[in-house]
Amino acid sequence: MRTLLAAAAILAIATPALADETTGTVLAFDRQADIIVMGDKTIWQLNPNTLIPADLAAGDTVKMTFTSTGDDGVASVDMLEKL
Repeated sequence: MRTLLAAAAILAIATPALADETTGTVLAFDRQADIIVMGDKTIWQLNPNTLIPADLAAGDTVKMTFTSTGDDGVASVDMLEKL
């Protein structure tokens, strides 16, 4: 019974990674540092494996799909799509 309660407690506090997405306008993009700044001034560190459109520039509208760790923030940016 204690083992079952311990397992239930661990599952209750474990937070799964959640996929999410955001859309916005690119304010600035540093291709060498893999950093993108959106129009709302949020700064995103891109994953080195993230495919980035070759012609991405400031002013472009993009959709980013990322993995969220809940309240702890962003685990990784998985996809960047130019709209």
